[in-house]
Amino acid sequence: MKRALRPKDVWSAIAGGYIPMLLALLIIVLPLLWMVLSSFKPVSEIVTTTPGLLPQDPTFANYEQVASRVPLAQVFLNSIITTAVGATIKVFLAITTAYALVFINVRFKNLIFLGILVALMVPPEVAMLPNYLTVSALGGRDQLWGIILPGLGTAFGTFLLRQQFKTVPYALVEAAELDGAGHWKRLWRVIVPVTTPTIATVALVTIVNEWNNFLWPLIIIDSTNKMTLPVGLNLLNSIESDTATYGVLMAGAVLVIAPVLIVFAMLQRYIVAGLTQGAVK
Repeated sequence: MKRALRPKDVWSAIAGGYIPMLLALLIIVLPLLWMVLSSFKPVSEIVTTTPGLLPQDPTFANYEQVASRVPLAQVFLNSIITTAVGATIKVFLAITTAYALVFINVRFKNLIFLGILVALMVPPEVAMLPNYLTVSALGGRDQLWGIILPGLGTAFGTFLLRQQFKTVPYALVEAAELDGAGHWKRLWRVIVPVTTPTIATVALVTIVNEWNNFLWPLIIIDSTNKMTLPVGLNLLNSIESDTATYGVLMAGAVLVIAPVLIVFAMLQRYIVAGLTQGAVK
């Protein structure tokens, strides 16, 4: 028979587990919820001495004002292009580099991996000026490919995938080699299928970083029609400096985070599996 829980155990579980989780949930979710709901509020419900959580008179006027002040369709398309192209190339390079570091006898590969670890520790702002001079010299200033080019390598993704590839039983690779599969087939038909959750995790982190990238596009882009969405939102912030336009800023922020939340929802089951993969033998 199961032992009945004592009141002391119940209170310990509540104090040690549920209360911290609820506090963390409130700290993380409440500001986001307030932002989303405020984006549908008129000015009179935001700038008031008696604020409420739910909008009393919901309106889409804030989103309409965002679209009228910023070329929303163009900057949204720019963000999609830079994120899709940049994230795809980054993940592809991370997969192939990690495979080479684990399954191919490359000279000085330990030294190469050490260089990747060093890159993880160096702030990206350090390379901002050299990247700007290089990309400008190549003609990439005020071009979408100028946003994508400097960040095509991902030290984090390469490191994480290398560590995951090392846990793959080498017998699988040997069996594929005996069947006549080359490195390309071994990678895509053996390694990638068994490490899909980890690859999805790397893909999500890469997509989020590319989508939220602000400083580099702000530096390298001059014209409004080449701006990405975070930079366009900053332009909106520069235009809307009055407290009566908080709803417009809230609507712009929602437009930035909504696509990332959709991608997270699509990859959630892979991400959870990727984070727990290898935890149970």
